[in-house]
Amino acid sequence: MRPTLTQFDMATIAIRTILPLKSPADVLLRQFFRDHPAAGQNDRAVIAEIVFGILRHRFFLECLTEKTTPRALLLAYLVKFEGMNLRELTTFINESEAKWLAHIKAVTLASQPLAIQAEFPQWFMEKLQKFLSDAEILRLGQALQQPAPLDLRVNTLLAKRDEILTLLNQKSIDAHATPYSPIGIRLTGKPAINKDPLFLSGKIEVQDEGSQILGYLLAPRRSEMVVDFCAGAGGKALMLGALMHSQGRIYAFDISEKRLNNLKPRLKRSGLSNLHPHRINNENDARIKRLYGKIDRVLVDVPCSGLGTLRRNPDLKWRQTPQSIEELKHKQADILSSAANLVKPGGRLVYATCSLLPEENQEIIECFLSGNTLFTRLNCANLLAQQKIPLDTGEYLQLSPALHQTDGFFAAALERKK
Repeated sequence: MRPTLTQFDMATIAIRTILPLKSPADVLLRQFFRDHPAAGQNDRAVIAEIVFGILRHRFFLECLTEKTTPRALLLAYLVKFEGMNLRELTTFINESEAKWLAHIKAVTLASQPLAIQAEFPQWFMEKLQKFLSDAEILRLGQALQQPAPLDLRVNTLLAKRDEILTLLNQKSIDAHATPYSPIGIRLTGKPAINKDPLFLSGKIEVQDEGSQILGYLLAPRRSEMVVDFCAGAGGKALMLGALMHSQGRIYAFDISEKRLNNLKPRLKRSGLSNLHPHRINNENDARIKRLYGKIDRVLVDVPCSGLGTLRRNPDLKWRQTPQSIEELKHKQADILSSAANLVKPGGRLVYATCSLLPEENQEIIECFLSGNTLFTRLNCANLLAQQKIPLDTGEYLQLSPALHQTDGFFAAALERKK
């Protein structure tokens, strides 16, 4: 990538606008582009790539720059991660900057402390070191510094995966079957898939392969009643509806009207008739209580730190803190406890996060089970084997970008005793 002078100047302004990170980086970037309507599609792509590249490598870049100004971060990024040489930068830099860039060109990442190489803040490093070796931390950090691939889910109500793969490849879109999800497709590059007729007709949806695996852990049947407890924009609920062949009934609950509104056009495209979105006030809403003990399958993808999604959301490293993790843990325990009340005897609950931390994952489940004798833990590897999915991470599902090329997902499957 070689930015033009205009793109360089706009990227500098974008970095200055976004780096305080008072909101999620993608939200701030969308607002920046709204405030700069003259930026064309190519300009936006280049600027977005630069901004997220700097966020992925910010710790190392700040080590290289005495003054961590947006301009210095941008120049260091172009030299160290985009491979631009000083001759290519002559139109952008002055003499003192040229000397500094020549100096930092010789600085290697391997010479830095582990936290800088992995691009993790110290508080996060300390948490990881409790259960990972230094080599594992470095491998995880390097994986999380790479942009995530674009994964699709085939809507099996309307199409088959082989058919979609053929159609995509006929359009010269490099597409391959995902290794674990039987209905997933991974694309090379980032084509504008949201404008493709396959997307507009509801035959494909954008969904990380790890997220798709959660649907297979829940494994809803056609005639069942299912709840997606923290549905968000409904990606998992849509998948569950397709797995149920649009039969039975799915409730998609969320506290955010805005997120559920984002589900409406997706639901219309999907062809599903069994999915019912409802806004709730909290996990103890009257709508929830009316369903206590009546639901066959409950998916609880709780609000979490999101630290398993750093490939997509590198800004979370600075926006999360040890204090925010503590607050999330209490919320996660409360939501799990409330959602468990929905499950009928013999029913299944899947608890999931996109966090890497045991305190949001295993520890929440162990604490819940120690105080709730109505539930037993199921073996996730066995459940996936029943679905003919060759993925064994033990009793719990633990997906890692370093090992599985997905986001960092955790899931536990619980069954209410009959």
